[in-house]
Amino acid sequence: MNIRYLLIGSAALAMTVSAAVFADDIYKWTDANGDVHYEDRPSGEPSEERLQFSYNRTNSTALEQRVQARRDAGATRREAREEAQAEQRIAAETRAAAEEKRARCQTYRAKLKTMLESRRVYREDEAGERTYLDETARAEARTKAEELIKETCDN
Repeated sequence: MNIRYLLIGSAALAMTVSAAVFADDIYKWTDANGDVHYEDRPSGEPSEERLQFSYNRTNSTALEQRVQARRDAGATRREAREEAQAEQRIAAETRAAAEEKRARCQTYRAKLKTMLESRRVYREDEAGERTYLDETARAEARTKAEELIKETCDN
């Protein structure tokens, strides 16, 4: 029995609310204080005027197309930003590699210069002691330094 009253009450409430939603007559009137009022029923005031409203239904297909176009534009911007960041990262890595190569080249040239200008050339062993190179070892070290310069340096 309670369910029956609940259903009837729900149906009555739904019809009452839906009638207000579909109301297409709006009345505007101004009271003695100059306040403007809007109502869905005529008030009988002399300043009352009936407002006409018209509306167009939303074109769901056009709306979906606009939303998809915005998503696509956002995805395109995101991809372009990621691509630009990747290019910047590659350029930075390239610059770092070139700087490292230049530093190695300078090191190899300095070693070759030392070998050519010094009378005695030495290497330090694991214990930190100097081991002087004889002429054969010195020639091999110079050849090795020249090869490293050719491989590393641009000119």
